[in-house]
Amino acid sequence: AVVSTQSTGDFYTANPLCSPSRAALMSGRLPIRNGFYSTNAHARNAYTPQVMVGGIHEYEQLLPELLKDAGYKSKIIGKWHLGHRDQYLPLRHGFDEFFGSGNCHFGPYNDVNQPNIPVYKNDKMVGRYYTNFTIVKGTGESNISQIFLEEGLSFIESQVKAETPFFLYWTPDATHGPTYASPMFHNKSIRGRYGDAVMEMDYCVGRILDTLRQLQVDQDTFVFFTSDNGAATYSKIQGGDNGPFLCGKETTYEGGMREPGIAWWPGTIKPGQITHQLGTIMDLFTTSLSLAGIKPPSDRIIDGIDLTPTLIAGNIQDRPVWYYRGDEMMAVRVGAYKAHYWLWTEFKGKKQPETYFSFCQGQLVPNVTVHDQVNHTADPVVFNINRDPGEKYPLGQHSAEYKAAMKVISPI
Repeated sequence: AVVSTQSTGDFYTANPLCSPSRAALMSGRLPIRNGFYSTNAHARNAYTPQVMVGGIHEYEQLLPELLKDAGYKSKIIGKWHLGHRDQYLPLRHGFDEFFGSGNCHFGPYNDVNQPNIPVYKNDKMVGRYYTNFTIVKGTGESNISQIFLEEGLSFIESQVKAETPFFLYWTPDATHGPTYASPMFHNKSIRGRYGDAVMEMDYCVGRILDTLRQLQVDQDTFVFFTSDNGAATYSKIQGGDNGPFLCGKETTYEGGMREPGIAWWPGTIKPGQITHQLGTIMDLFTTSLSLAGIKPPSDRIIDGIDLTPTLIAGNIQDRPVWYYRGDEMMAVRVGAYKAHYWLWTEFKGKKQPETYFSFCQGQLVPNVTVHDQVNHTADPVVFNINRDPGEKYPLGQHSAEYKAAMKVISPI
């Protein structure tokens, strides 16, 4: 589909891993505030795989809970990843409908000690990945994205017919390893299986936008497309590519946290624009509430800002972007400058050479990509991200530019 959009080239997730990012999106709060971080070891990301029993805390007020106050009906389709036990599932946290899973489509397991991942329709389990919802791991064939698409289209159509305002959180996971695509897209991309999955996702998003047009609600609907973390470079050709940005998923370099941010609202958001407003996934919480006429909770810190002045009028708001890895603030960006207070890529494997980083395939920046956790709190490593998005050339600590940058960053 050909669409008119506005994009932000400086949009970030809240963590370089799935669960903490999704918790931040739903709560408008950094993972260090909403509880999705680990204190088991320094700077370790936290998430909720099948073997974990925790999940989103009941204290957090999530976006669909708050939208109920304005009469919205909400549905999540796809990957939830904020806890898979009953008390953590979407219907316990504001969603009216759910089709998908509490986890990713890892497997197949089909073992009594680790069964295949369950799939839910609302609060009832309707089967399991691989067992009932087929994924052919050897070939990457699966019709699950098409099932997710039809669930989304049906929800939109039913809400429009009922004249009910709605919130659809459509979160497919076909591009997450092991990647898969339906027969319509299987073996169609020159990029291989990952490319097939991206092609299908593009098709599905186009179908959703076309449906909004056909139902004549496109000019009353705000759509935003983004991701929960950077591409997993450790998946090599089965994963994505972060372009000019350094490293990828799991890291707080640009490749781990800088994401596409594409907004669509015909008649309200001017198409074909690129903004350099610093934005985060948490801003979607505050922006969505603003559009619904709801004020964010006042009894807690909300980290997301309202992006409507930027998206509609092109205004730029000064704000920092925080780069957390687990319980540690690794870096902060203010304007063009990013200061690393801690540097760490990954621990060195026993059989890996010093120059190998699975989180940064083919990339090596001396003293920046490192196997040991290095504390630079006293003298942060600073980059001009506008000029050097690949974080290859740190500013000299005695340079006038470094001193000017730190004069702005230090008080934050």
